Amino acid sequence: MTAILPGRFTAKFDRPLAVFIIGMRINHFHKVGKWLPVARSMGPMIRELSRNPQSGFLGTETMLRGLRTIVMLQYWRDFDSLEAYARNRDQEHWPAWVSFNQAVGNDGSVGIFHETYVVPAGAYETLYANMVPFGLGRLDGVTPATGSRNDARSRMKAASND
Repeated sequence: MTAILPGRFTAKFDRPLAVFIIGMRINHFHKVGKWLPVARSMGPMIRELSRNPQSGFLGTETMLRGLRTIVMLQYWRDFDSLEAYARNRDQEHWPAWVSFNQAVGNDGSVGIFHETYVVPAGAYETLYANMVPFGLGRLDGVTPATGSRNDARSRMKAASND
C-alpha cells in the first residue's frame, strides 16, 4: 500500500497534457457475456501503454461510480498520441473496439463513453490533502501547498508562472 502524505500538497506537473476520461456502464447485469469482455479489455491496453513510454500515455486512475459504471481518468502527453494509439491497428485498442462493435453494437447491453480535454501548461491546479499519490501528483510528484501555492487561485497563478 502506498503511504499517505499527511498535509496539503500540489502536483509538480507543469506541462501541457490531454485528459481522457473513458468508461463503461453495465446496462444489463444479466448479460455478462456482453459486458465482461468490455470490462476485461482495458487491462491489456493499460499494460501495453505503460510498457511504452514513447506512446505518450502518462498514467491513469480508475474509479467506480455506483455498481454499474467504471471510469478511467487518463493522462496523455497530447491528443495526437492518444489518437495515434486509438487508430493503430497493431495495438490492443483496435481489436477491442472492433470486437465491441461486433458483439454489442447498439443493443443497449453495455454503454461506453469518453471525453477528451486538451489542457495547456499552467491551466490547471491541484490539491491533495492527506492523500496517497494521485492523478497529476502521482506523475511527477508533489510539493507542499504553502506560500504561493496555498489557495486554488494562487496555485493556478504559480503554475502559469513556472
